[in-house]
Amino acid sequence: MSKLSLEQLAASVQDLPSLPAVVMELLSSIEQDNIDISVLAKKVSYDQALTAKTLRLANSSSFGLQVKVATIQQAITFLGFQTTRNLITAAAVTGCFPNGLCPGFNDKAFWRHSIATAVCARSLARRLRFNQDVAFTAGLLHDIGRLVLVTGHPQAYGEALAWRSAHDSEWLDAERTVLGIDHVDAGVALAEHWNFSDTMRQAIAYHHAPETPGAGFLAAIVHVANAVVHALDLAGEEDELVPALSSVAWNAMGLNEDAYMDLFRETEQQLEEMSAILMT
Repeated sequence: MSKLSLEQLAASVQDLPSLPAVVMELLSSIEQDNIDISVLAKKVSYDQALTAKTLRLANSSSFGLQVKVATIQQAITFLGFQTTRNLITAAAVTGCFPNGLCPGFNDKAFWRHSIATAVCARSLARRLRFNQDVAFTAGLLHDIGRLVLVTGHPQAYGEALAWRSAHDSEWLDAERTVLGIDHVDAGVALAEHWNFSDTMRQAIAYHHAPETPGAGFLAAIVHVANAVVHALDLAGEEDELVPALSSVAWNAMGLNEDAYMDLFRETEQQLEEMSAILMT
């Protein structure tokens, strides 16, 4: 067993690849409205790869634009600042971590699950009149702590993967047993290091325990979206397990069977297009 201390976790977070400075700025300002949009658009445009991926997302059918946008400023004009910020963040985060570090860890399945959870959380938020862009980003980042562990401690995480397979357990149980910490701990550490908003940190911290007092409604949305995506087996992960579902979070959604069927279809349809863009 390879137990990790919180000090080792903090050190591995410090060693992670950095996001582009403009994306760090966007993440820390996710709840602010007094941002100079033109300055941020110009900063993003200096990163050609980030710009290209963001514009492909903006022009995808998921966002239903009637015109084709060719610049970040146009994307902001037609989609709004929050949605464009959301897409820039998604484009940057999905390209930030190296692949293939940990034998047995399926990087492709990880990102398919994260993108599907983001899409599902966004769709849920729309139905609940909650901020769709914040829900999308929280869904995308909810399991980001797993990448912290995989990147910083690939051998130890490989042991956790083997333990999970042998015991047919959930991720949290395997991580805590083998590592002494779990991907929620790692995700919160990264959220602090990358200066995420308090709302985003709460969603990452409580997406497995949304009934915790003070967890917030965003954690409940991400929790339900995560469970839906696992149940639909959209990641293509072997031995997919559906995590325990909080009845408190499920009931808080207040949706009927027809609404959920629509949600399932929408999530499946949007996943393929968005994953094709984000995973290239």
